[in-house]
Amino acid sequence: MPKVLLLNGSPRPKGCTAAALAEMIRVFEEEGVDCELVQVGGRPVRGCIACGRCGELGRCVFDDPVNETAPKFREADGLVIGSPVYYGSPNGSLLAFLDRLFYSSPFPKHMKVGAAVVSCRRGGNTASFDVLNKYFTISGMPVASSTYWNQVHGFTAEDVQKDLEGLQTMRNLARSMSFLMRAIADGKEKYGLPSLERGAFTSFPDGK
Repeated sequence: MPKVLLLNGSPRPKGCTAAALAEMIRVFEEEGVDCELVQVGGRPVRGCIACGRCGELGRCVFDDPVNETAPKFREADGLVIGSPVYYGSPNGSLLAFLDRLFYSSPFPKHMKVGAAVVSCRRGGNTASFDVLNKYFTISGMPVASSTYWNQVHGFTAEDVQKDLEGLQTMRNLARSMSFLMRAIADGKEKYGLPSLERGAFTSFPDGK
């Protein structure tokens, strides 16, 4: 059974972002996908300080929700990141969480399926969507898509229920993600995962 981890980056566990994720969870359960929702927003999370200790410890030096979530991420076949829009960007505490989660966890994310979901009242949605997708594309994670950008609109969770196209987008996204996770699992068994090169690390020392 595929397993998907969903992160709610909103400090409101029953707000607009939660409504979008709930629509996905309903479809995931219909598709036979195991779901776990982690409430990230509203929890104290500090940013990365570039200490490099995660390379020695295999985890972040700060023992907080990042280290609690990393094992769940390792076991998941897919990751959904949900965030409200703040000043045309995702929630700042969520970004601090994601920076440390992706950087400090030593396990490969390659071929785990990723999906970003954003909620906003009016604007800033596509800019926030782009920011979240970059975590996937730098990690070798295929990005699930839907029939529109993965967004819902509303000022309250009740407003989101009136965004029929937004909810439809969430349902189609969950179906696409379910298919991709199963297809990748089948491909892994039949062909194996693509090999990765890791030797080159270009930093242009001495200005060259």
